[in-house]
Amino acid sequence: MAENLVEVTDANWEDEVINSDIPVLVDFWATWCVPCKMVAPIVEELSDEYAGKLKVGKLNVDDNPSTAAKYGIRNIPTVLLIKNGDVAEKVVGAVGKDKLTEAVNSVL
Repeated sequence: MAENLVEVTDANWEDEVINSDIPVLVDFWATWCVPCKMVAPIVEELSDEYAGKLKVGKLNVDDNPSTAAKYGIRNIPTVLLIKNGDVAEKVVGAVGKDKLTEAVNSVL
């Protein structure tokens, strides 16, 4: 995992995401998901570009089904942007960097 990426799990969701002092981008993904692999490099780029302003994490839905179910994640990849513990933006599907950057900028 890239230097600025956090592995988010059911166990650390509260600490890493809900209680974060800065907005958090969470990429919901799975190892078998081809579109997820297309989005992954973009998410890594954003983690470097917004270091210090945005926390970026990845949550494997197969390993962490509780959080995925709680947030109604039915399709992956899904990116949630969470600010002050609430979902501020949701982006579903393999989208380009411009779309994710737009979503990030809207919550910063």
